Amino acid sequence: MQSSDKQLVQFVVAAMVQHKIQKVVLSPGSRNASFAIAFDAHPSIETLVVHDERAAAFVALGWAQESQTPVAICCTSGSACLNYYPALAEAYYRNIPLLALTADRPAKWINQGDGQTIVQAEVFKNHTHAYLGFDEDSFEYSAQNTQQIQSFLDLLYAPWKGPIHLNIGLNEPLYGLAPVSNFDFKESLPSSNQNAQLPDFSVLHEQKIMVLVGQMDPNSKLQDALAQFAAYSNVVVLVENTSNLKSPLFNACIDRSLNGFDPADNSFRPTVLISLGGAVVSKRIKAYLRQTSLAVHWRLATDFPEMNTYGTLTACLSIDPVFFFESLLSADISLQTNNFQGKWKAVDYIAKDQQALFETNPTQLFDYDIFATVQDCLHSPCTLHLANSSVVRYAQLFDPLPDVIYHSNRGTSGIDGSVSTAVGAALSTPQRSHLLICGDTSFIYDSNALWTQPFPNNLKIIIIQNHGGGIFQIIPGPAQSPLRSQYFEATHQKSPGKIAAGFGFEVIFLNQKELLFDTLSAFLTNPTQQILEIETEQAQNATVLQDFFNFVKK
Repeated sequence: MQSSDKQLVQFVVAAMVQHKIQKVVLSPGSRNASFAIAFDAHPSIETLVVHDERAAAFVALGWAQESQTPVAICCTSGSACLNYYPALAEAYYRNIPLLALTADRPAKWINQGDGQTIVQAEVFKNHTHAYLGFDEDSFEYSAQNTQQIQSFLDLLYAPWKGPIHLNIGLNEPLYGLAPVSNFDFKESLPSSNQNAQLPDFSVLHEQKIMVLVGQMDPNSKLQDALAQFAAYSNVVVLVENTSNLKSPLFNACIDRSLNGFDPADNSFRPTVLISLGGAVVSKRIKAYLRQTSLAVHWRLATDFPEMNTYGTLTACLSIDPVFFFESLLSADISLQTNNFQGKWKAVDYIAKDQQALFETNPTQLFDYDIFATVQDCLHSPCTLHLANSSVVRYAQLFDPLPDVIYHSNRGTSGIDGSVSTAVGAALSTPQRSHLLICGDTSFIYDSNALWTQPFPNNLKIIIIQNHGGGIFQIIPGPAQSPLRSQYFEATHQKSPGKIAAGFGFEVIFLNQKELLFDTLSAFLTNPTQQILEIETEQAQNATVLQDFFNFVKK
């Protein structure tokens, strides 16, 4: 078998294969041509070409998110690698293992006026777990270099996962071929066992306990353990749809619950907080807990041990949450001494009953209507991707659907990459249906994702066309600013769906409320239609949302 004639390239590829990195998203270029040749020649590696490096990195993130395996991204030298940064930052805060493999010129040509050259060494150092660089001019196959790259790639499997950066300096010519060399790599993947000791559960005796779960992948064992724990009257479990944990005993719509009582009523305040998972969408619960005095706050996490979101952290426990809650259920502590759970569930039941009666203007189409209708139409098993800003917030107002997995780029909460991430996830699991709900600005920002070939036919996209920046109408500050439309919102009159049409997609356009249910139902079941643009009443979306909160509070 022929591969690249560069020993350093073959060495890197062999190390990647030994670490079970079998998916590489490549962006075209010359300096990384040797890697393209080597990846294409290797039977264990699957490649995907995505031209835009920013989109490519998010496609890889979506693939890694869905497959739960490390994915590599590979680009040419110069400014190309800088386009990886948004996705690497997202992966860093989401604990998603990505290998950024950047081709470079040899060190002797950096800052010497050579074309397509910048300082690439450690360029991602604030948002990656490790950096390693090799230069063709000084590289030799040795036990030291073998150990170095193995230890480096091992980090992709460490308990605290995330992105790492490998920079390779290569000389021209870059397109030569040679037989494949053999390299001696020993098994070295680290154990992911967590050995942290359990805390003293006796401090929970007769306390009012709140469990708050942020973003995470579905976990049936954790779901079962938490449901058992939530059966205690002293315990309330708050989740979001991006927590992917579902039980009638949980409060699944945090803002809807918080809206149902006076924040000054201390009977709703916990004395103990147990937090786990990633980002929490609700700004209200963050503000509420930051004003709550806690006797104990345990955070269950292997990442960011210093993270103190609510200003009350007493300990970060690097321990498996399933083991923690199963052990807690076996502990001899009194957790049936007050009706803390009942108080929280009561306001949730009232709000849920009221929500079923809430109606918007029958002749006008609003953002809220889209999410309410999706709840009624989305019946089949599906992965639902929620773009950031107003989209992910609207989704939290509705109970999670039983057969739906929820994903969103909440690591950095940026609007960039929403489409690309969904594309990567859909490509990773072609047997599963995927749906992306995306605002118009986010869609336009990431429209180069539509360039991906092959584009996954199991992905559908709903674009909410509210003419840009809807989030700034529903958050304090910019909503009241006279400068909002000029400086904060991305106000526009263009149709993002027409961009998709320019890529060759058939796009359905809708702006009539009476057609919403039938059009959306048909769209979700039609095997060939992939993109639906729904135009809503921008000027009144925020008013409708406030009307909703006022109504469900009755």
